[in-house]
Amino acid sequence: MEAAHRVGGPTITFGESVNTDVIIPGRYLVSIDPAELAEHAFEPLGPDVQQRLRRSPVVVAGRNFGCGSAREQAATCLIGAGVKAVVASSFSRVFFRNAINTGLPAVECPDAVDALQACDDPGGEMWVDYHAGTVETAGRTFTFAPYPRGLLDILEDGGLIAHLMRGARA
Repeated sequence: MEAAHRVGGPTITFGESVNTDVIIPGRYLVSIDPAELAEHAFEPLGPDVQQRLRRSPVVVAGRNFGCGSAREQAATCLIGAGVKAVVASSFSRVFFRNAINTGLPAVECPDAVDALQACDDPGGEMWVDYHAGTVETAGRTFTFAPYPRGLLDILEDGGLIAHLMRGARA
């Protein structure tokens, strides 16, 4: 059985500076429901990309993933689409924090991104263990700085609101 802190599978790969307007267009921000938002994730890139997204629990991208606006829906639409982790060379700081706050692991590991993009199967698998600080892909294991305990607690509780509610019950 897969540990809750180890997630992965087939990937979908994007390039550099993927904007939040591409992740979830502004006209859909009237909703906060992850499943409803997922119907429109990456809509500007066409239905083929949207179908591949739903079969890919790991999103892989280059530098500056999630740049643009501070919309939290950019992370929640990915959760609604079944994404379990985003691995990028770097993130917009706001997207990174929104991802953590919604319970979506966001991992900066440029070497793993480069290895996946260099292999013959760019839609290949990638596995992230955010406790150990490792990413496995293309037959290799890469390391990243593990999350501090506070961020791990938020992820393991399913996001910041669930984490705060858990603390209120304690």
